[in-house]
Amino acid sequence: MTQPTDIRRVSPLHAALALAANGVPPLPLRAGKVPFGNCRTCAKNACGGRPNMKTPGPCTCPGVCHAWAAATTDPHILNSPQWVAAWRQAAGVGYHPGGAGVTVVDLDNAAAIAWARDTLPATRTVPTTRGQHWIYQGVMPSRNAVRSGVDIKSLMSYARWLGPGTGTATALPDAVRALTAQEPSTVRPARSVIPVLTPVGEGECRHRMPAYLDRGIAMAEQRITVAREAIHATVYRTFLAVLSTHGRCGCLTDAHIARLFTAAQAKGESVRHCTDAWTNARTTLGL
Repeated sequence: MTQPTDIRRVSPLHAALALAANGVPPLPLRAGKVPFGNCRTCAKNACGGRPNMKTPGPCTCPGVCHAWAAATTDPHILNSPQWVAAWRQAAGVGYHPGGAGVTVVDLDNAAAIAWARDTLPATRTVPTTRGQHWIYQGVMPSRNAVRSGVDIKSLMSYARWLGPGTGTATALPDAVRALTAQEPSTVRPARSVIPVLTPVGEGECRHRMPAYLDRGIAMAEQRITVAREAIHATVYRTFLAVLSTHGRCGCLTDAHIARLFTAAQAKGESVRHCTDAWTNARTTLGL
């Protein structure tokens, strides 16, 4: 990713255009550092999402939809009336790290920064409100709470643009890739809930490709992660949405369900509440 100059003091649209010109796909963020929500046409992924999961860009909807998946470097889209209206309301600018060919190690506090300095190779760093973003060249799956105060943002995720930072971005190290293969280091680890989670449904799978399920789980994780209020209700509604789409064909595995539980626990939900919400969602759908 070629780093543009510091554009934090210009308008969100001008910042986005400067990022796009440097190969960084931007998206507008509302107050609270969250993306704009789906329009009615795209609610609950009714539009099927954007057609190509390997490159950033919106679906056929002309609006600013699908969070990270809406990020684009196309100046015609960024300057379209629908996007200009969103940029005028934007409180900040986000970007899709995976679309820019980078991975962000999001360090949320001083302890996490100290761990990174002791564990990871030096790279470009960007100061955040509470910590730092460490930027590496290369992409990988995203995952929250890989250890206390540490998130990985790359493919199928977004990060807030906070300036070019300092230093030179180095190659993505194996030490970072290995973080997503470990059990998350949280107060309530996902391992503790695995025994009560069994695959759901025995019907024929209607999904034509694994990417459809992976995208659905990633969007559900993000919905929980960005919630700022009504966390209990958000978790239940998200579980209900996942089960309504994937609950009857048997394609959900313990690993998929654990990802949802981990996202909920990272927002402060207890194991018991996660289990109750999952059970209630299944009961509502008759599963």
